[in-house]
Amino acid sequence: MGCPSVERRRVLAAAALGREAGVPGPEPSAEEPLRAVAGEVMDVSPHLVVVETPEGGEERLVIAPWATAWHGGDTRPADIPIGSRVMMRTVREGRVVERVWADTTRVTGTILSVEGRRDLTVELSCGPHRGRRTIVIPYRATGRIQVRHPRLEPGYLFDAIGVRRDGVCHALLPATSQPPYTARAVPAPPPAYAGVHARVSGTATWSDAFDDGEHGLAYPMVERSDAGCPDAEVSCTGLPYLAVGSLVQVRNVCAGRSANVPVVACGCVAGRFCDRCVECGTSPRGRIVELSPSSYVELGGDLVKGCFNAQIGLG
Repeated sequence: MGCPSVERRRVLAAAALGREAGVPGPEPSAEEPLRAVAGEVMDVSPHLVVVETPEGGEERLVIAPWATAWHGGDTRPADIPIGSRVMMRTVREGRVVERVWADTTRVTGTILSVEGRRDLTVELSCGPHRGRRTIVIPYRATGRIQVRHPRLEPGYLFDAIGVRRDGVCHALLPATSQPPYTARAVPAPPPAYAGVHARVSGTATWSDAFDDGEHGLAYPMVERSDAGCPDAEVSCTGLPYLAVGSLVQVRNVCAGRSANVPVVACGCVAGRFCDRCVECGTSPRGRIVELSPSSYVELGGDLVKGCFNAQIGLG
C-alpha cells in the first residue's frame, strides 16, 4: 500500500485528534480576497496580459492602471518580456492584476563554496530534499549582498532574492541579514510551548522550491521519519511537531489576512534561520513557516520583501 496523499493524511490526523478537519484556503476577511496566478507570459500590453498556466490553460487578465511589476528591478507590467514566468497578485474576483513578479527566484541554503573576483559563483546546499544549487552574484549586486551577508564562507547561511535568466539564477537582493552562527550552530529554542492549540509568532517566508501554482508550506518541526529528512526537527522557536498533511492556520499580522495551508514539505533549511522580520514592527526570532509563492502572495506577502510577521495555529 502506498503512502496516503496530503489531503488523506490531514483527514486521518483530524480523526485521531477528535477534531473537525479544517478546509484549506483563505479565511473570511474584511479585506478584498487576493488570488495568485502563475504562468508564462504569452502576450502583454499596457492593459492586458495573457499567460499559459501550469495546467496548460490560458488566462487573460486586465492590468490595473496602478499595477506595478518587478523583473530584477521595478518596471512596468507592459515591459515584461514574452516568455517570462510570472507570479501575479490579482483582485476583483481574480480578474484584475495589481502586482507582477517576473522570473523571480529565491535561493536559501548553506554555503558550500564561493568562486570568482567580480561576479561571484556560489554553490549552496539547500537541504537533503532540495539538493544543491549554483547561483551567480553579479558584481553590481555584491556590495548590496555583502552588507547583510558579510560571511560568504562555507558553512554559513545564505538567503537572497533574484531572477532566473537563461537558466542561471542571479542573486540581486539579500532576503535577510545573515545569521552570525553557522548552519550547524542554531540557537536552542525556548524550554516549552503552550500546547498544540497555542498560537506561535515568528516569521513567514517563501521558497521557489514548490511547483508552480502549488498551495502549501514547508514546516521545520516535521518528524525525521515522517519527512524522510535527517536535517528536520531544528528550530530556534518553540514549535510543536506536525506531520506532513497537517493543516496550519497562518495569519499575516501585517495585512490582517489568514488562511489554512497544508504542510507539504520539510522546512529543515528555514528552521536554521533565527532571524526576524521587520515588515510591520519586529517579529519574534525564528522562521515558523516557509510558504509556496502562491500561498504567500494570497496572504498579502510581497515576494521582493521576502517575509511577513506571522502567527500560526492548527487549521
